[in-house]
Amino acid sequence: MTATAAPAPDLPSTAKPAISLTKLQAEAPALVSLYKQAAVSLSKSGLDGRRAAVYLVLDHSASMSRLYRNGAVQRLAEQSLALSANLDDDGTVPVVLFNDRSYSAQDVEISEHRGAVERVRKACGAKFGGTNFAPAMRTVLEHYQACGATDPAFVIFQTDGAAADRRNVRKLLQESSGLPVFWQFVGFGEPDARMFSFLRTLDSLDGRTVGNTGFCATGKNPTALSDADLYARLLSSYPAWITAARAAGIIR
Repeated sequence: MTATAAPAPDLPSTAKPAISLTKLQAEAPALVSLYKQAAVSLSKSGLDGRRAAVYLVLDHSASMSRLYRNGAVQRLAEQSLALSANLDDDGTVPVVLFNDRSYSAQDVEISEHRGAVERVRKACGAKFGGTNFAPAMRTVLEHYQACGATDPAFVIFQTDGAAADRRNVRKLLQESSGLPVFWQFVGFGEPDARMFSFLRTLDSLDGRTVGNTGFCATGKNPTALSDADLYARLLSSYPAWITAARAAGIIR
């Protein structure tokens, strides 16, 4: 079941979401509370008026099966769509599933958020498997570079385990560090869990133009985490990347 969030505060007067509240109320009224909370969190992070193309990457390894069944993955998809409504006016989030391999990106529209994750799984014919991050990262980079987007990409990369291809992940992060792409890794588990030790080391990865990663964790029960806390964690490293990427000439 999807967790029921407390009503979000009103939008701050200075917020300029990419999609208007009126349009969202007409197309996806169930996302209004999330949309408002995302706007508040963006404002607190100094990100009012920023634009970004939001991507959602979802772990489809065998250990994730329970989290698909209990609605935790669908909930993250809804939270990501509501964030995207503040950042990107096309109303669409490309969703990439991965296990040992990556599946092609599937566009999910805000107006079709209900049951979106199950539709993506069926469209991909995804099977549960292992945990290789690099193929999904390549899929995102190829999609972003092919779509002609001018805004930076904010990639929400969810996993509940350790990457089996850590060397390839490091290389891709180094190679993509000069691109306007930020990787926000989200662990479904405890922040200090051993399976996230690799993700915790990425802040100090050498050989990059700028640091292009963030990591946060939700706890063992992701749906118990409030929307405000989830957005605060998602956005905690992004402002520093924007500052560094602008100084390096990666973004305007």
